[in-house]
Amino acid sequence: MAEPRLTSYERLDGAEVRAVITYLGERIDTYLPRHPGLRAATDELGKVVDGLQERSLSAPRQRAALVLVARALILVVAAVSVVAVVTAVRDALTRVGKLAAFEWLPVLESLINDLVFAGIAIWFLLSLADRVVRNDLIRRLHRLRSLAHIIDMHQMSKDPAPVLGRSVPAEPAAPERVSPRTMSARDYGLYLEYCSELLSLTSKAAALCAEESTDALVLDTVSEIENLTTGMSRKIWQKISLLRETPHT
Repeated sequence: MAEPRLTSYERLDGAEVRAVITYLGERIDTYLPRHPGLRAATDELGKVVDGLQERSLSAPRQRAALVLVARALILVVAAVSVVAVVTAVRDALTRVGKLAAFEWLPVLESLINDLVFAGIAIWFLLSLADRVVRNDLIRRLHRLRSLAHIIDMHQMSKDPAPVLGRSVPAEPAAPERVSPRTMSARDYGLYLEYCSELLSLTSKAAALCAEESTDALVLDTVSEIENLTTGMSRKIWQKISLLRETPHT
């Protein structure tokens, strides 16, 4: 179980984030082998990072193809618009002496409409590649946000009260007696620390999306996930501090 080493200090590398996730999974297998839920969350985070790495390899080709298609369609739209405008102007000039002044208004309105619609179509095609990239990254960030909440649910289900010296379990109201969770203070501490590390790695996975795009919506979503995981980790460390401050028998 070799600890991963950082090799790049210029940008966040997805391979290094994946190596840390693998290392965390090995630690969970070694020290908390009886908790498959936490291991499954680690595997899911690894799959998301794997998808981001695959995307980083295929994204340049996909973007180049979209830009090429968009440019070809822009040429078509521009050519059709020019033909339509030239035809309308030519027809109007052939009847320049037969049309009254107010009868030129529909001709001008038609020309303006053609130019406006052509401009909208060209703007749409120019931003096509950026919007496809943004939508894909937002979808992956939404998956990371959901995964952060799942990790937080894992730690919320682990109540350290049974191992705190001053905590006394209450009698259940129902006649059936619920079996208490049997986890040692050491297991509680490790479990909570690993949850905190998973949340931090989720934040790093979100930051990988910021390495691929400078879109404002993507950056805002990345920042939102970072704030979300930081708040969740703060709650976890409150539990850990209680475990460390409380003497155990």
